[in-house]
Amino acid sequence: MSRKVFAGHAVRHVRERLGLTQMDFARRLSLSPSYINQIESNQRPVTAAVLLAISRVFDLDITRFGADDLDRVVADLREALADPVFRGIEPSLQDLKNATTHAPAFAHAFLRLHGALRRLEERRAAQEDALVSVAREVDGAAPDEARNLAPYEEVRDHFHYIDNYVDGLDRAGEERNAALDLFGRDDAVGVLAAHLRQRHDITVEMAPATRLDAPLLAYDRHRRVATLARTLDPASRAFRLAAFLARFEQSELIDQHVQEAGFRSPTARDVCRLSLQNYFAGALLLPYRRFARLARETRHDLDRLAALTGASLEQVCHRLSTLQRPGEKGVPFYFLKVDRAGNVIKRHSATRFQFARYGGACPVWNVHEAFEQPARTLVQLGEMPDGARYLCLARGTSKPALRHGARERRFALGIGCEISHAGELVHADGLDLKAAAPAPLGVNCRICPRTACPERAFPPLDRAIVLDPDRRDVVPFSVRE
Repeated sequence: MSRKVFAGHAVRHVRERLGLTQMDFARRLSLSPSYINQIESNQRPVTAAVLLAISRVFDLDITRFGADDLDRVVADLREALADPVFRGIEPSLQDLKNATTHAPAFAHAFLRLHGALRRLEERRAAQEDALVSVAREVDGAAPDEARNLAPYEEVRDHFHYIDNYVDGLDRAGEERNAALDLFGRDDAVGVLAAHLRQRHDITVEMAPATRLDAPLLAYDRHRRVATLARTLDPASRAFRLAAFLARFEQSELIDQHVQEAGFRSPTARDVCRLSLQNYFAGALLLPYRRFARLARETRHDLDRLAALTGASLEQVCHRLSTLQRPGEKGVPFYFLKVDRAGNVIKRHSATRFQFARYGGACPVWNVHEAFEQPARTLVQLGEMPDGARYLCLARGTSKPALRHGARERRFALGIGCEISHAGELVHADGLDLKAAAPAPLGVNCRICPRTACPERAFPPLDRAIVLDPDRRDVVPFSVRE
């Protein structure tokens, strides 16, 4: 193991779930009760031998004891505590690690409470801005965007903390793909349409050529007709049909997952159902074992994977970030999708890579440059403030305008992994990963500890700034150490 794993809370959770005392648990593992007590209180790390013993004796997946979840929660806590409301409260990194390892439920509850505070502040600001149109607010005509933001954040965090992997749906998609012989077929849309007609008595049609504003997919329950938009490319048509199929064949698994996730609102549960339908679509079109094997054989060449599978580049990147099946894990990737304003539309990660929960992303990150060179896959070696280094890939993508005067929608895709896995990517060929100076990346400016960054957009929230009237540099202030 490359680093010590303190996972006392995970060991304690396993023991309590099995209904065992520390003495019984230790006896079955041929260990002393005092040793188990020290592990559970995080006085000693969980060794490889103990992990293997737990896996063998209790038939459990030892990957649940990794430290990645700890890193994510600690990063989220640091960002939350940078909020001005906590000014003067500056716990050390070790304090945050202790809180997360000893009381993970409390750490998650604190993050949830801070998220609620942020949304309350956003809602208050939105209401102040809307005072000029009080009448419209009373009539219900003005949307309350802050209220709708919470469920999406809750679902996004849920997928973040489960490594963006849902085992039951993943295996179900793989089984259905094998039954339909669907992998890499040019006629995937036809195969799915035939399956929907034969198994579910649903007809698939294309929207009229004159209906460019038609929804991506519309379902008429009475006629049992699903209508696809003509504006969709073949890969997107197949994806929409696959997600639609999940409604009829995976509703039980999806409802069970949503129930166990414990979301606080009906809207969050609905958002998660939609996300899980999309997850099944990816698992159906790009089945785990066959896609993972192809990814290894092509050394994760994004363009080749898209060409060989018939999937879009976005679908390929997204699927790569989900290859975390216990015992068959692929390269752990992060993946995100950004619009031209810097808004993060999607973010998924099986790595320690730290995404900002609030605010924009680091301007040094190559994902922003992808808008300037959309036809190229940009490669960057980056280093986060915690010292972790990543191979960062970025690529521009677009959705064409449908009529004269309409705007082309442009996005940037970012995908990457820790440099320990870089040798498995064709994009790293020719790079001297040891000699090359990494780009100094941060989470975002509001919590970035890099005091001398020339691209800083605004001061960090948790540090004082100094302005010198006799000195003017690129950044008009300095950050007090």
